[in-house]
Amino acid sequence: MIKISTFYIKNEQINNENISIVGNDVKHIKNVLRYKVDDELEVCDENAVRYKTKIIKFLEEEIMLEILEISQKDTEMSIAVDLYQGLPKSDKMDMIVQKNTELGINKIVPVLTERVIVKIENSNEKKKIERWNKIAAEAAKQSGRQRVPHVENVVNLENIVENLSKYDIVIVPFECEKDKSLKMALKNIENKHQSIAIVIGPEGGFSDKDIAVLEKLSNVVKVSLGERILRTETAGIATLAMILYEYEL
Repeated sequence: MIKISTFYIKNEQINNENISIVGNDVKHIKNVLRYKVDDELEVCDENAVRYKTKIIKFLEEEIMLEILEISQKDTEMSIAVDLYQGLPKSDKMDMIVQKNTELGINKIVPVLTERVIVKIENSNEKKKIERWNKIAAEAAKQSGRQRVPHVENVVNLENIVENLSKYDIVIVPFECEKDKSLKMALKNIENKHQSIAIVIGPEGGFSDKDIAVLEKLSNVVKVSLGERILRTETAGIATLAMILYEYEL
């Protein structure tokens, strides 16, 4: 069978030449993907080591695998890029998480800015975070990544300033920026930069107050993404794709 997914395991699931699959992946492999004994699949451990394996036994709540080949092929980006996403309306965050995970994002932080319209009750926030992390896990499997990016809890913009100050550069796509394009900003980034944050505004964009908060940081660079104004669910994906092109393609 052609491999279409990568499954993630904890190191404790490896026992010499065998690996055991447990949890929700068991039903997914048996009932959705319909793998059979002797079918091959790929798994990845907590150290980003990949294993080509063969299914040798199905148990009620466990699948036993035999290790055929071990590889440390690196499919992750050479730099860590984190996305701080202004919280959008409806289910747009689902696509944001999915597509940025496919492209190689390191982590995703939902952010409340002044113009965020969505109000998440505390009782619902945990469910939403769990849902987004599940989407990230599925997207990572499908795209063959070695690790699953984590979607963190929702935070206010003012509360992430200290975290943003730790990045080598913080890229802020801003529709009012006319002088500096993302292309120009990336050309000025030296190879020594190993951590990048992207901060995206919500549907209504950044307010003057939001920009004032961000401009307090010396590592913030406001950029234009071109003549057209992108939707919030598109802007982060486009920015990450351009960074990927600049660094790796």
